[in-house]
Amino acid sequence: MFKHLLVPLDGSRLAESSLGVAALLCQKLNAVATLIHIIEKDAPQEIHGERHLTDEEEACRYLDEIAQKYFLPDTATCHVHAEKVEDVAQSISEHSGELAPDLIVMCTHGKSGLRDFMVGSIAQQIIGLGKTPVLLVNPQEDATESPRFTKILVALDGDPAHDASLPVAAELAQKLGAGLHLLTVVHTLGTLPGERAATGWMLPGATRAMLDMDEETAHEHLHKLADLWRKTGLSVTTEVLRGDPAQQIIASTDAARADLIALATHGKSGMSAFWSSSVGPKVVSASKSPLLLIPVKK
Repeated sequence: MFKHLLVPLDGSRLAESSLGVAALLCQKLNAVATLIHIIEKDAPQEIHGERHLTDEEEACRYLDEIAQKYFLPDTATCHVHAEKVEDVAQSISEHSGELAPDLIVMCTHGKSGLRDFMVGSIAQQIIGLGKTPVLLVNPQEDATESPRFTKILVALDGDPAHDASLPVAAELAQKLGAGLHLLTVVHTLGTLPGERAATGWMLPGATRAMLDMDEETAHEHLHKLADLWRKTGLSVTTEVLRGDPAQQIIASTDAARADLIALATHGKSGMSAFWSSSVGPKVVSASKSPLLLIPVKK
């Protein structure tokens, strides 16, 4: 696993924010990368304030230059989809099926310059295939520090289906020489969502008791998982926090000095595909750390 990376690029400097991470992973994992550009039908003249690549020859030159600048010789190939398409996201999704990458690395911005666009469109459609992990890198217009991965925070919510993301994160940690920090966030009465919030309001005492039991169960579950992966030689720490999941994930990432956040996600359409519904998008919007979305079956 993690031998072939797919890196979508649109020609903008913001999209190039993913290249430092992709190049580092290729070196660390002994992997190769395919740099891809999709020619868009009726494309705008500019994207993110820069000239948009709409010509096949120009796009080929651009990708070749990127390959030579960021990647070691013979570790990056280039692919331009010259037939103009209306739906760039769908085209990248189709190419990911054809090229069969182990990991897709992309920037989180989109046409509007807002991270939510690509999270909700291109990345979401790829995740909808339910097969390939997607690594989202926040755009850095003035990045000065080289990327590094010394610790991966894996957010788990106690759902056995989401535990399936841990072996993927653990394999990546082993190959990068990184540690794992396993985190579970248990709601408080004030952060419960939807119907659970209504139940908590009607039965606060019983709900608090149930949440306390969830916290105790979470400690036990994470300790078992940690012991299992420590036997493989990994450095593993655990933590259980209370509150809003997205906020606590971000806080724990900073406190643990994690360089990467891993979340499980389901192959569904719409933003509900992210782990715990809105957790993924909130983490993407608020965290500077790359986010690894790992498809799991529900």
